[in-house]
Amino acid sequence: MKKISTKIILGLCTMALLFSSCSSELDTKPKVELSLENLLANDPNAVQGLLSKMYGTLALSGSKGPGSSDISGADPGETAYLRSIINLQEFTADGMKNRWGDDGLDQLTTTSRWDPNNKFFRYLYDRVYYIVPQTTNIIIALGKVDVENKEQIISELRFIRALAYYTMIDAFGKGVLVTNENYGTSTPLPEASRQELFDYVESELLDIEGKIGLTNEYGRANKSVVRMLLAKLYINAEVYTGTQRYSDALTNINKVIGEGGYTLATSFVSQFSGDNYTSTEIIFPLIADAVTSQSYGNTTYIVNGSCSTETMNINDFGTSDAWTGHRATKAWYGLFGDLETSTDDRAKLFWTEGHNYEMENYKTWTDGYPSVKFRNTNFSSPSISTPFSSTDFPMYRLADAYLMYAECVLRGATGGTSQQALDYVNAIRNRSHAATITSGELTLDFLLDERARELNFEGHRRTDLIRFGKFTGGSYLWPWKGNAVNGAAIPDTYKVFPIPSTALQSNPNLSQNSGY
Repeated sequence: MKKISTKIILGLCTMALLFSSCSSELDTKPKVELSLENLLANDPNAVQGLLSKMYGTLALSGSKGPGSSDISGADPGETAYLRSIINLQEFTADGMKNRWGDDGLDQLTTTSRWDPNNKFFRYLYDRVYYIVPQTTNIIIALGKVDVENKEQIISELRFIRALAYYTMIDAFGKGVLVTNENYGTSTPLPEASRQELFDYVESELLDIEGKIGLTNEYGRANKSVVRMLLAKLYINAEVYTGTQRYSDALTNINKVIGEGGYTLATSFVSQFSGDNYTSTEIIFPLIADAVTSQSYGNTTYIVNGSCSTETMNINDFGTSDAWTGHRATKAWYGLFGDLETSTDDRAKLFWTEGHNYEMENYKTWTDGYPSVKFRNTNFSSPSISTPFSSTDFPMYRLADAYLMYAECVLRGATGGTSQQALDYVNAIRNRSHAATITSGELTLDFLLDERARELNFEGHRRTDLIRFGKFTGGSYLWPWKGNAVNGAAIPDTYKVFPIPSTALQSNPNLSQNSGY
């Protein structure tokens, strides 16, 4: 059992005692049965449970097991943060599709007919505005009591809050800004623009970086985690604000690589196996455990959703509960050429037996190849099949930092060299036994493809395609883009999701994104 898992249990129990769910983004002050100040004054150790709960809400749906949710939804498992990231980052992009046809999921997987009533947009929006007030409430309470390592814990909570706001910047482009100063305000908060949210997250992360430790327990934020989020903010700054910040992104990436102490794992697939908590490469994981932190919204969603008894032996991938849902498209596995002859280890992580190369019908399980990149089997030791996954989700890892370094250099950032960029890319490719490339082959188009080969199904793809100018329009087509088997152009309005109708109804200060 992972060390932090027992803390998650404490966190779930503590938060269940304290809070009920927020019903909308306006409900910025949770209903408190026992004041946090009194709880922390009586039991200083309770802060660890509160902190663990806030980490847990990134992977778990609720405080009372896999059938519960912190936010409203007919199917609690659908409401988890990580599941929302997979739905909105991967199924809306080129590499992955889902066949279930659930209300709203078809619209994501075909990048078509998006509207503010889609429940999957609401789940991510509501999740963010569950995380933000909860973390803010705890931060304010901690300011009034004395607990051990208070500055470190507050810094971690501020990071979690900043990550939630970053999600708003990337997904919706605007929202409301709940801070320590306006927390609990009874009147509707004003709309905050993308620039305003960007400026707030930047200022928070820059301040946190100077206060948080360089190292921390597994699964908790440290300086490198904060710097990775800063780098993500800066590398996408031209999309978010219209101003390039690639040099700032590279500054933070250099710190992650040079000071973090991380090294590439010797095996690619080990990063996505049940014992990946031993990794030297993962910078920030979202923790899963088949016993102590069960969820239908963590990597269980990825592993079980990618397996089926129709065409596979699911025990080979450590699950006893296959959902027959997710398959990759040729936009991903086609990047490896002939999968049978490719020397690239990453090319071997698709289930081809009984499946068709072409995805003529995204609702047909055998059209497209399931990705078996994530599995619930251990890499270095025996394991047993379970219905829930124990594989942690690598939200940030060193290979991503290497690829971000190369991209920043190619985009003209200062603070890096072309040779180092090439060395980092080839280190990633050598790890997977792919052929090395020359300096002439290292282009932005190559990097976008390499990010797909290395990082698909890890929650980055939609953002990457937007940053590279490939998501909207018709210059790059993929299977079922625009609800067409061979792809069709989609409007630029799809670079952000619509603000959910429920949010607009609850706060008259909010306005809908253009085009919806």
